[in-house]
Amino acid sequence: VPDAVEIYRKVLAKQPDHSVVVETEGFLTNLANLLKSGRDQYSPLSGRELIKRKVKLLVSMAGKFPSGKEYNLSTDSESSKIVFNNWPTPVVFDGFEIGVEIKTGLPLTKDDRIKNDPVKDVFSICIPKSPEDSLGRMSWDEVAALVAVKGYRPLFNLRSGKIIIHDDGSNGWDYKGHGQYYLTPRASAKEVQEIINKLMMHQPN
Repeated sequence: VPDAVEIYRKVLAKQPDHSVVVETEGFLTNLANLLKSGRDQYSPLSGRELIKRKVKLLVSMAGKFPSGKEYNLSTDSESSKIVFNNWPTPVVFDGFEIGVEIKTGLPLTKDDRIKNDPVKDVFSICIPKSPEDSLGRMSWDEVAALVAVKGYRPLFNLRSGKIIIHDDGSNGWDYKGHGQYYLTPRASAKEVQEIINKLMMHQPN
């Protein structure tokens, strides 16, 4: 299986300039390694130069805002520091506090029309295992995917600044910084979860 950095470089090199939205829903290890990568058979550019030329936005499910400690950012905090201190395009953070209020997946598990769907299978298996998921699973990653594809409007607003990552993996926020943003609610959690549930249940032709 090709290394993640090789796949990133191969894919990015083929894209139009400033056209790619990168979305992360886990640790920042691969993106840190991409930033540190050098020229190869796919591009003469360094990792940072390749990102700057091809990527227009990074949407990351990471952090807790305006401050706190979140799993994706803190588990490999060194990679998180490398990425968020050196990423050359705007960054939008989907923080822990956003997805924790948005519960999705339950309508999908109850829709008998939907067959042979691995997403439905996962929710059907996992939701009954946790009492806190009785109204649906908290939707950190789904929000990040929604924002990466559809944009943050009209469901969210942005607070500008720059993330501060502490040595223990927790984070703060510098409101005087530039180029980074975290989501704040504009629509209700119920409105957002209805949109995500509808998209989850969409059946392609």
